[in-house]
Amino acid sequence: MSTVKQPLGDRRRETIPVVRLQMIREGDIPYSRKPVGNSSVAAEIFQSYLAGADREYFIVLLLDNKHRINAINVVSIGSLTTAIVHPREVFKPAVMANAAAVILGHCHPSGDPAPSSEDFQLTKRLVEAGELMGIPVLDHIVVGQGQHVSFADRGLMSKAREARERK
Repeated sequence: MSTVKQPLGDRRRETIPVVRLQMIREGDIPYSRKPVGNSSVAAEIFQSYLAGADREYFIVLLLDNKHRINAINVVSIGSLTTAIVHPREVFKPAVMANAAAVILGHCHPSGDPAPSSEDFQLTKRLVEAGELMGIPVLDHIVVGQGQHVSFADRGLMSKAREARERK
């Protein structure tokens, strides 16, 4: 298909590009294809994938309807203390992979997995976006040196939903 301009009488008509979106496999990491039934399973995957990271990485696990992982996607690579994350970039691979749900994860290179106020605000925003799109955010896990914090385990996912409902 060409994007050459076509004559139309005295005027030239612009063409519209026809595009196709495609996900490209960059590699593989070991996984048993069991459903992600708790935060420890997801945290282990995040710890393995993010081991040795010297800056913040924000990644998303794309889950099928049985909560098995279809894919993992790096949404953002940031600096020592922050990664810029936009809902559009989180949910683009989820839509393309036909994900039924997602689990968010990022690392704190300091080794301390305690969530920051920015982490909570971002989680709230992503929960809202996921609800709007019909792709629920099941958890947000922050990993540090051999430790993790699960927003779901600490009841913070329900607080994010409640904050949204109060609006």
